[in-house]
Amino acid sequence: MRRSYNALIIILAAISIILSMLDISGIISIVQKPYVYVDASIWLVFVFDYFYGLMAAKDKRFYFRTHIWDLLAIIPLNALFSFFRFNRIFKLVSMQRILLVFRFARLAGIIGKLQLKLKTFLKTNNIVYLFYVCGLMLLVSSFIYSLSEHVSLGNAFWWALATVSTVGYGDISPHTFMGRFAAALLMILGVGFIGMLTSTLTKFFTEEHKKSEFVQIMHALHKLERQNEELSTRISALEQQLHKNEREKNKD
Repeated sequence: MRRSYNALIIILAAISIILSMLDISGIISIVQKPYVYVDASIWLVFVFDYFYGLMAAKDKRFYFRTHIWDLLAIIPLNALFSFFRFNRIFKLVSMQRILLVFRFARLAGIIGKLQLKLKTFLKTNNIVYLFYVCGLMLLVSSFIYSLSEHVSLGNAFWWALATVSTVGYGDISPHTFMGRFAAALLMILGVGFIGMLTSTLTKFFTEEHKKSEFVQIMHALHKLERQNEELSTRISALEQQLHKNEREKNKD
């Protein structure tokens, strides 16, 4: 259950990062519909996640110090926007620059939160090294394709992403030997990556189920131990009572 919850937080953090980057680049406005509703919903989940963890923590000061990223991730941008918009004190200051600072701070917080949640997943099957290899192969293949096919590095990287994801839109295709060699490497890498990712996800959630079963078994064993101790105590009491009764009979 815990890992399923963490997976949800990871997905929401990824969505929030995309929205924040689009907002900072000016493609969308995160304070306008429908993005404001999506952002507000994710923000509420992050607020719950932070304060629930804070309340459950035994050492709240330690939790506060080690979850600064989570705190930055719950900066209420919409409330700040309304405050700066209607407060006359900030008329002399560029509201857009102030909000941009908060947007970057929140984006950094969400990225940090995502990194913390991904730690456990990345340790499963050492998949973090697979991400490193895939990233390196993407860059190398893009560079080879760009040189051999005489296309821009941006188009080459787009082609590499489409190829490694096994989608292959077909709008860009290699014609030279080196270009096709790079494409073959990316195809093999893409199939292997998807297979490895699938097995890692399966193991990630299976281990959670096994851990839950192990905890239940341990609880059952502790319960049996307590019951065994109680039975031993009762048997000892009965034996003492029997000995006492026998002694009384012998006296009579």
